[in-house]
Amino acid sequence: MRRLPFVSLAVILMLAGCDKHDPVDNQAAKAAASLPEINSTAPTSIGEPHVNTQTAGPLPAAAATIPPALQGRWGLSPGDCMTGHGDAKGLLVVTPTELRFYESRAVPSENIETDPDSIAGNFAFTGEGQSWNKYESLKIEKQVLVRTETKPMASFSYAKCS
Repeated sequence: MRRLPFVSLAVILMLAGCDKHDPVDNQAAKAAASLPEINSTAPTSIGEPHVNTQTAGPLPAAAATIPPALQGRWGLSPGDCMTGHGDAKGLLVVTPTELRFYESRAVPSENIETDPDSIAGNFAFTGEGQSWNKYESLKIEKQVLVRTETKPMASFSYAKCS
């Protein structure tokens, strides 16, 4: 007999909860309607363009020398460092004048800042018949090469290949 008041109370609360037609505040719905549509491609490690491109031409001369601490072969995974595999898509080869990715190359072009363990600035890229410019930052952190890029923003960590 004592359960009847609790059941009745539960039914009344459920009916009162059904009184509202929309659980979302009107102001929140208006704010969501004004948000821009985001339609950008997710970044990958192979250095392909996500910005406006033009038909590829020769790369310009490097505007700066890439520090020796950054130079060498770097892999996103152990398989990227194995020679003879044509699928080393995460391999990054850094020379004194350029970055070589799986399907593109880049040279430091303008507004370049360097120190013994890092380089940052705009890089001129070419690959797959396209040319583009993109901000890149490479820095050694605890024997790991951290590459950060913009448009879209992404960061990748590479281990040195032996």
